[in-house]
Amino acid sequence: MPLAAVAPDSWRALAGRAIEPNGYYLPDWEMAVNASARGRIGASALCAWDNAAQLTGLVPVFSMWRAYKIPLPALVSADPYGTLCTPLLDRDSTEDAALQIMQRARQAGAHALILSWVSLDGPAMRAFREELRRDGLRPRLLQSHLRASLDARHDAEELLLDALGTKKLKELRRQRNRLAEHGAIHFDVARTPEAVAAAVEIFLNLEASGWKAKRGTALKQDEGDAVFVRRATSALAETGQCEIVSLRAGDTPVAAAIVLRHHDRAFYFKLGVDERFAKLSPGVQLTLDLTRHLCADPAINSVDSTAGPDHPMINPIWRGRLAIGDVLIPLRRNDPVVPLIQASLLLRNLVREPARRAVHLIRKRKESHQEKSL
Repeated sequence: MPLAAVAPDSWRALAGRAIEPNGYYLPDWEMAVNASARGRIGASALCAWDNAAQLTGLVPVFSMWRAYKIPLPALVSADPYGTLCTPLLDRDSTEDAALQIMQRARQAGAHALILSWVSLDGPAMRAFREELRRDGLRPRLLQSHLRASLDARHDAEELLLDALGTKKLKELRRQRNRLAEHGAIHFDVARTPEAVAAAVEIFLNLEASGWKAKRGTALKQDEGDAVFVRRATSALAETGQCEIVSLRAGDTPVAAAIVLRHHDRAFYFKLGVDERFAKLSPGVQLTLDLTRHLCADPAINSVDSTAGPDHPMINPIWRGRLAIGDVLIPLRRNDPVVPLIQASLLLRNLVREPARRAVHLIRKRKESHQEKSL
């Protein structure tokens, strides 16, 4: 069915019972993405239901053509503007929900279901693996990586000392003192819908003031993206599932970030900084305060950075690691189409990765040249 046709109350109830949290598939987030976010509008939904017509499983999807421009019969988990596509599965009927989702995909004519950016070691993937095993099938791992996470059950100061060491923390304190020369340092947390609505504008302005704006990827630069993030953050603030943290030097915001919350896990969405203060590491300073804030919250056990692998800012600070990957789920035994689907994806990655690296290198050289000419 169209994702927009899923009843919001049923979706919220499922999110409340989900065996594995995913802040980016919360209904108020993904519905906002689906309504206006650039390149992400008009997803479909694979759903599971119990005998009482209660929603027990959900994953938003696009066709393989829509997702990758590959004309093969597969469905792909929809990009929720956050790097996590773990399906929502009811904790009381996890395996049945996974089975039904695969059946729905098969009924839609798909030969494979591709779950991108899925938590590889979580209970949702275990349920899919078990149902596949019963049918004599197994998932195929397309790619995987580790990304930073925070175990928020520990003391923040001990975690930071262990991760960064005395010398680095001393240097960060020196930078913080330098930042304080521009005004007293304040770490603020916006939680209410009114406070979040004001704070998201600060975030959008900061994000659009730096390198993302130069590359045309800042949320504020696209009207649909800006509408999505304003709608999603305000709606989630109503249920206590979104907060916006910011760091100020006097009256000047120097960094801000959006944090989603689902069950006992938080998700570090995006960070915006005032690059005039770049030498004083405002993004790192905000992340240190966020670490202390989340470790002091008894409702939060872990935090997913949702960052890329080897992220230069977050990896040294948060030393936990989450295994994330893209998984191809075959939907029929001995299906000759599945190897074609897998090969097309591997070929796509082989072509895209060198191109991505070349674009990254060109951008870095261009930015370096611009900085030297100033």
